Amino acid sequence: MSNINNYIEYINEKAVSSPEDFIKKCEARYENIIGDIAEKIVTDEGREIVMLAGPSSAGKTTTARKLCEKLNASGVKTYVLSLDDFYLNRDDIPYLPDGTQDFETVYALDLPCFEEKVNALLRGETVKNPIFDFHTGKRSSTQFNEITLGEKDVVIIEGLHALNPVITEKIQGKLLKIYINVSSRIYDEKGNIILNKRNMRFIRRMVRDYKFRSSTVENTCKLWKNVTAGEDKYLFPYRHLADIKVNTIHLYESCVLKHQAMGLIENSEVSDEYKNDIKKIYNALKRFESIEQSLVPSDSLLREFLGAEK
Repeated sequence: MSNINNYIEYINEKAVSSPEDFIKKCEARYENIIGDIAEKIVTDEGREIVMLAGPSSAGKTTTARKLCEKLNASGVKTYVLSLDDFYLNRDDIPYLPDGTQDFETVYALDLPCFEEKVNALLRGETVKNPIFDFHTGKRSSTQFNEITLGEKDVVIIEGLHALNPVITEKIQGKLLKIYINVSSRIYDEKGNIILNKRNMRFIRRMVRDYKFRSSTVENTCKLWKNVTAGEDKYLFPYRHLADIKVNTIHLYESCVLKHQAMGLIENSEVSDEYKNDIKKIYNALKRFESIEQSLVPSDSLLREFLGAEK
C-alpha cells in the first residue's frame, strides 16, 4: 500500500487542481491490478475456480465482473457465480442465541447444494445454478444460471465466505484465492485518521442501500453492526489464505460520495446509539473537496454504489 498517497491534503489538492486526471489515475491503478490478475490466470493456462472474497462494500461484484471481462477478452471463457445465490430460504436461516437470524454465517448457505453444483461443473456437466430473490427471501423457481464449464474455462465464485475452508474444501479442483478490501485509511499530515477502512465501506454501503434498497441511514446502521461482527467471525480469520490481495480504495471516492452521504445524514433521524458515529463520519466528509459525480466513469467500481449517471 506504500504507493498510495492516502493523505487528505493530497486528495484535496488533486480534487481541486485536476479532478479528471486524478480520477483517471485512481481508476488506472485498480484496472492495472485486475489486468495483472487476468494475465496471471491466462499465463497459468486458466484456473478452473477463482475464489473471490471480501467484506461488505469492498467491491466484490465489480471486481468479479471486470476480471471476467478481461479474461473473456483474452480468450479465456469465464463465468461468475455469487455465493449469495446459494442462500437458504429466509425461513431456514439459522438463529443466534438472542433469537435473531444469523444471515452472516457460512451455514446460512445451502452447502450441500453448492458442493453438488460446483463439482458437477468441474465434471463438465451442464448445471442450472440457483438465483436467489432477495425480495421474496427465496430462490427463484423459474430463473437459473445455466453453465457448462469447458476444460480451459474459468468460473469466479464471489462472496463473503469464498475463502472459508467450509466452502473451499468442498471443491474438487484447483483454486486461485483472491481477497479484496478497502485496505488504506485516510490520514492528515499530522497522522490523524480522517476515515478508517470500515468508515469508507460504511459510506459506500449507506449510499448504495438508499439508492438500490430504499434503506434509511438508521437501517444501514442497524445492519452494519451484524455485518461487521460477521466479517470478524467468518471472513477475517481466513484472509491469510488468499494468494492475491487487492486494495479497492479509489482515493477520490470520498470527494464524490460526500454529496449523497452528507445529504442522507442531514435528512435522517438516527437513534442515540448511532448518533456519535454518524456525526464523526459527517464531519470527516466535510473536510473533503467535492468532485462531481458525473466525472466518475460509467464502468467504475464506484458505480456499484452510486448507480449509473442519469
